Order: sequence, then structure tokens, then C-alpha cells
Amino acid sequence: METKMPTKEAVIEIMKTIFDPEINVDVWTLGLIYNIDIADGIVDIRMTFTSVMCPYGPMLVDIITNNVKKLDGVKDVKIDVVFNPPWQPSEELRAMLGV
Repeated sequence: METKMPTKEAVIEIMKTIFDPEINVDVWTLGLIYNIDIADGIVDIRMTFTSVMCPYGPMLVDIITNNVKKLDGVKDVKIDVVFNPPWQPSEELRAMLGV
């Protein structure tokens, strides 16, 4: 029986269900996810936080890791948190948030 491989689209759908508790917007819409690579059942995610001192950063990493691991075919999740480039809200997000 062949093991189902996770897709980038499935990972993105999970990202859309994980909300930043301060802003109450999902991490995908916020633009916190910079890159998703999947190879041999290992999901590599490059992401950032809204600020370097984000108090919810470690919690978000844990939630993302645990939720992505639930996908069929995922052997491991590796998250690389980067601050270059620094997070900047998009124009659409600014409009949505009223800032």
C-alpha cells in the first residue's frame, strides 16, 4: 500500500486555521509563512513572527508543528523562524485591520 504524500495545498489549508491570538487573523493571511517545502514526508516551513519579541511565537510554532504532523504521510515538520525580511503587513491586510 502506497503512503499518501502531503501536499503544499494541504499544509496551506492548515495554516488558514491557525490564528495569531493578538491580531485574530490566521498565519497564512498574515503573511507569516514565507515558504513551504515538502520532500520525503518532511515538511520544511520558513516563517516569521509579527515582531521579534512576539510572546506567542513559540506557541504558534508548536501549534503549526502539531497540526501539520496530523497530515497523512508527514514524517516530520521542521520550522525555521527568520526575521529577514522582517514581517510587513500587506496593503490588503492593513485595509482589513483598519490600519
